[in-house]
Amino acid sequence: VQLQASGGGLVQAGGSLRLSCAASGITLSSYVMGWFRQAPGKDREFVAAISWRGSSTYYGDSVRGRFAISRDNAKNTVTLQMNSLKPEDTAVYYCSANRAAGLVDGPDDYDYWGQGTLVTVSS
Repeated sequence: VQLQASGGGLVQAGGSLRLSCAASGITLSSYVMGWFRQAPGKDREFVAAISWRGSSTYYGDSVRGRFAISRDNAKNTVTLQMNSLKPEDTAVYYCSANRAAGLVDGPDDYDYWGQGTLVTVSS
């Protein structure tokens, strides 16, 4: 199983970035997909999750209203659109997959993880 995250980079505050996660070795429609992030010296933080067919989403308080998660099961990809970025959004962003736990925000509930992509927001 591989989850390949991409799309990170350097952006100014107020800008936007679009992260993608390409999955291989799994049937994406069998998994709830999530995004987490981890800033230096901090715990891994839940960002967003999307249900198996994309009908339901769940966001962390710090990103709700600014970020949007979506999925394309036919292409085995998940996307995180990030708008109105703030310096505090700076972190390594990870995509993840869980088969049975549902729309949850605990890292321990996720079965597979990608390698992460760095997002840096300058002030």
